[in-house]
Amino acid sequence: MSARPRLLIIKTSSLGDVVHALPVVSDINAARPGWQIDWVCEEAFTDIPELHPGVARVIPCAIRKWRRSWWSERSRHEIACFKETLRQSAYDVVLDLQGLLKSAWIMRQASGERHGYTWSSAREPLATLAYDVRHGVAWNQHAIARNRQLAAAALGFQPDGAPRYGVAVAAAENPVAVPYMVALHATSRTDKLWPEADWRELFARLSGRGLRIVLPWGTPLERERSERLATGIEGAVVPARMAPRELAGLFAAAQVVVGVDTGLLHLAVAAGAPALALFGPTNPALTGVQGERAPALNLGGDGVVPDVEQVLDAANTLLTAVAERPRAQPASP
Repeated sequence: MSARPRLLIIKTSSLGDVVHALPVVSDINAARPGWQIDWVCEEAFTDIPELHPGVARVIPCAIRKWRRSWWSERSRHEIACFKETLRQSAYDVVLDLQGLLKSAWIMRQASGERHGYTWSSAREPLATLAYDVRHGVAWNQHAIARNRQLAAAALGFQPDGAPRYGVAVAAAENPVAVPYMVALHATSRTDKLWPEADWRELFARLSGRGLRIVLPWGTPLERERSERLATGIEGAVVPARMAPRELAGLFAAAQVVVGVDTGLLHLAVAAGAPALALFGPTNPALTGVQGERAPALNLGGDGVVPDVEQVLDAANTLLTAVAERPRAQPASP
């Protein structure tokens, strides 16, 4: 009996980008059953590919940390161990879904036929020099579609149907309260933030419907903002800091998740939560939420910021849709 064919996916960061690559695993499981799929991911985000039953092994890296202290003994040791881990395995295909110089460097450490974007398709064209086979993928489409098309081209099949995140997520064992909504107000870019006064008005209106407001956070600054937004809102909860896997469970049990353009909102969608994305400067056609097991809506974008009434109307639409049908269970990959 021949050994299983093996594929290594390289998609290291950021959080939303890693979520956008999950449907690739579902596509390969359907079109090329029997392939073993490993995944290289930044250590902070390894929870995410681990949620997909179709991923056999997640190999952590720490490119962000190594860049800051590549000269230190600890970093040099970690880099050497990482390279040795990759070299211990032989892959049939190594697939760079990132298209960056850092992912190309990772690819060069792995053994296998190296596939990636063409010069005109990659975010950093010099990365393409590391590839054995290059595939052209149009830019003017959603990030999920680009990932799926590149993987399909590398393995010789056509992606079929809507994207399937395929994650296996259990609802939080001890949810904060039910029913509740989750508010994802934080983002790495200040121009993507939604005004605090608008958040507070939205909370006041939705808490009047009997929803408890949950405000998770990731950094001390985000915690301060969560606590500030929760002040005076009856039943609002600022939980302890949660890892991505814990957050996925929190999202899975929520009535609705409302957030700005942030990776955690895409994780909420993958976990099966009804989701509402609030865009401002960015384009939802390229990175908007795409629901699988629950409805998802995008508001604003390309310089247009939605107001409170628009957000409230959209949130009520999602809440009504959820109330009218049973919540779907996590799908099989």
